[in-house]
Amino acid sequence: MLAFGRIVRVFGNSGTWRRYSVPRIDARRRIALTATRFHGEFEYQDPKSEDEVVNVTFILRDGTKKQVRGKVGDNLMYLSHRYGIELEGACEASLACSTCHVYVDDNYFDKLPEPKEEEDDMLDQAPALRPNSRLGCQIILRKDLDGLTVTLPPITRNFYVDGHVPQPH
Repeated sequence: MLAFGRIVRVFGNSGTWRRYSVPRIDARRRIALTATRFHGEFEYQDPKSEDEVVNVTFILRDGTKKQVRGKVGDNLMYLSHRYGIELEGACEASLACSTCHVYVDDNYFDKLPEPKEEEDDMLDQAPALRPNSRLGCQIILRKDLDGLTVTLPPITRNFYVDGHVPQPH
């Protein structure tokens, strides 16, 4: 029985119907009706001003370069999805895989914060690991990363289903 501020009828134990008045929920205890974002969701928004723009160059597996415009605070993996770049991200940025593995240009590698232990653990499983390897899902764009170049590795390993490429939500 769930009702707010009205009389309801409930079938009782004795086989008869009973009437109950259900009190209204106090305004302080109302359920929040704001929109929520769930795991893996990412809202694509364009920069509000040129001060927020971070230019990123992706070097694809075939060697071609694709330049994109991100904004301060963007996640590199989700940014790649926005522009149709095949940086998989099977675990949707939960640090449970290494399919968003990238090589960061040496000029920018030292500008990134040290990887967390969880990221290092996932990188240990990445094929074709290099000293400048990072997970794209852990790279958050900042203004000092403007001009960042990342290279996609020749292969990735998806432990879920071989050949399956999850689509961004």
